[in-house]
Amino acid sequence: MAKTFLQVQKQIEQLQKEAEQLRKKEADGVLSRIKEAIAVYGFSAADLGFGKTPGRVAMAQKGVAKKKIKKAAGAATGAPKFKDDQGNAWSGRGPRPAWFKAALEAGKSADELLAK
Repeated sequence: MAKTFLQVQKQIEQLQKEAEQLRKKEADGVLSRIKEAIAVYGFSAADLGFGKTPGRVAMAQKGVAKKKIKKAAGAATGAPKFKDDQGNAWSGRGPRPAWFKAALEAGKSADELLAK
């Protein structure tokens, strides 16, 4: 038995609804992974290309020397307040980086990680 035009249209509508539900579900997962990455790596809106101030990535694409990038990034974040023996540093502003969280979980205290 052949399908009618109306049956196919109804099937298309059902598939579109199903597709939209799947898209929303997948988008929620993607958004949560993006938020987690932003928190772990401390990205700012400028780093992601939003806002008026260009981020480090945008400045690098415009041909700005690495020294200038590091200097600008250091000025924006301030002097490091916390450091570890691996060379990681954090100003103490914004979300805690993954290395800091891992050090605390490993038994170190925040006082032990203070920059000297």
